[in-house]
Amino acid sequence: MKKALVTLLLMGAVLLAACGSGSAAATLEPVPADYAGKTNPFGADAAADGAKIFQANCESCHGPQGHGDGPAGAALDPKPRNLSEFVPSVGDDYLFWRISTGVPGTSMPPWAGILSDDQIWQVISFAHTLK
Repeated sequence: MKKALVTLLLMGAVLLAACGSGSAAATLEPVPADYAGKTNPFGADAAADGAKIFQANCESCHGPQGHGDGPAGAALDPKPRNLSEFVPSVGDDYLFWRISTGVPGTSMPPWAGILSDDQIWQVISFAHTLK
């Protein structure tokens, strides 16, 4: 009985570990055709303007360095992504899509209509500077 219980607990722990969903390595939805292949029209020089937009609109949840540790983010479930780890793992088209339309099942709102396309691209330029 004791051996069976230990085996069951170990199997449960392995299954729970395998189901973790917080990493950037988790399977992401493909970018819809309307967004696929979009490229940032701005270079690194747009990061300064993007930093101002990020500070005003994103920092409260994602934190000043994008680590997902902003004061408003502490109360969210799921927690905001750590952008310094996530941004390098996806394309700019994915970032533009998710910032524009939000992320279902999370507190990430759609920013299209609040931020212009240029402002979203500037935020993406800034996001590439996060470490």
